[in-house]
Amino acid sequence: MAKDKKLVEQITSMEEDFAQWYTDVVKKAELIDYTSVKGCMVIKPAGYAIWENIQAELDRRFKETGVENVYLPLFIPENLLKKESELVEGFAPEVAWVTQGGLEPLQERLCVRPTSETLFSDFYKNDVHSYRDLPKVYNQWCSVVRWEKTTRPFLRSREFLWQEGHTVHATAEEAQERTEMMLNVYADFCEQFLAIPVVRGRKTDKEKFAGAEATYTIESLMHDGQALQSGTSHNFGDKFARAYEIQFTDKDNTLKYAYQTSWGMTTRMIGAIIMVHGDNSGLVLPPKVAPVQVMVIPIQQKKEGVLECASGINDALKAAGIRAKLDDTDKSPGWKFAEQEMRGVPLRIEIGPKDIENGTAVIVRRDNREKEIVPIDGLAEAARRILDQEQADMFERAKAHRDAHTYDAHSPEEFEQIIGEKSGFVRAMWCGSRECEDAVKEKYGVTSRCIPFVQEDLSDKCVCCGKEAKKLVYWGKAY
Repeated sequence: MAKDKKLVEQITSMEEDFAQWYTDVVKKAELIDYTSVKGCMVIKPAGYAIWENIQAELDRRFKETGVENVYLPLFIPENLLKKESELVEGFAPEVAWVTQGGLEPLQERLCVRPTSETLFSDFYKNDVHSYRDLPKVYNQWCSVVRWEKTTRPFLRSREFLWQEGHTVHATAEEAQERTEMMLNVYADFCEQFLAIPVVRGRKTDKEKFAGAEATYTIESLMHDGQALQSGTSHNFGDKFARAYEIQFTDKDNTLKYAYQTSWGMTTRMIGAIIMVHGDNSGLVLPPKVAPVQVMVIPIQQKKEGVLECASGINDALKAAGIRAKLDDTDKSPGWKFAEQEMRGVPLRIEIGPKDIENGTAVIVRRDNREKEIVPIDGLAEAARRILDQEQADMFERAKAHRDAHTYDAHSPEEFEQIIGEKSGFVRAMWCGSRECEDAVKEKYGVTSRCIPFVQEDLSDKCVCCGKEAKKLVYWGKAY
């Protein structure tokens, strides 16, 4: 049994060192590996399978709203990037440049895609001519490069995977509708599929995307009380259209500028899953996103009939549409249990000689380790029922944690006390000035996470300057 415990003992307790716990989990669960390219990672099969499930579900939801997939180049000419000054200024510190092709220096250096507003705008300039061409609702699945100084697997790396939607519309109203629609797609996806509760709201002007008129965000809370921006949707108005000359002839036969949006979600959501649901034994994956939902583990598998029965159970689960896998390796059952827990498999089914004799099997949940003895004939139905319950319970548990770590501050003194003593979201009023927002960050090390759509009047005073308050804001430390 000592050998079986070793797998878990290699994980630092999250209470002892949350950052090291996180690193231990992504490594021991074999989600990633480090590379000789600083700041970049190998996403191993176990990690990439999670991303494939995220990608498939998001893609399905996108297409239900009329989105079509495209692919644009990796490189952006410098002159193209410079046409929108705010975008250039916002991304300048993170841009990687290509200055030589083969043996010859380039006449114009090329930016390695940090985001694709410029390329999409240049494309739409030639693709949109009439109101009949609109809207264009496109998305691309790709990687981007941002030269981050400090990196951490999934949360912040120099190259990462994402999707970026870029749409163009005839009116400001249509663009705003699409902006809000995609934010709600992200929010529903996080809550329904990843079991991660989110706060929906608008970014302050200080925190909005460079070049956007408005940025909307969903913010989630990790187990350690830090926030994670989990998806954003931007309304660009006609700013990019004017910079890149995206015009169309409207129904009244006049030439007008188009309106654009952009929205994205990245592989950092794998990090969110780890930090919201994980425990000191490793990953805890919500059933809907888990690559393997049920691990079938035979006990005393060398005894006659055990492996055959386990294999039959595995086949029955798969036939019922459950992502199941049979662990028929020669490892000890204890080791298999620890490995299944480390990898976050939502359910395991234990089947041994005595179980077969009784016509039953044992189902064990990963999230709370509850056991249930179930007739072999009804295993598939029971597994589906328990998976659904586990998904729901994980969301409610995460929501309860978030709510328990969300605090209301009614005065500057109360705000300072909460920030100094607790971790989590702090809801407090703000006067709307950039100076106060900067002062809060400098003094307390927290940023405005969002102005929530659901507003309340906690007090009539700004939490920083004491002047008349205009908006309720969620504040917090963030990844």
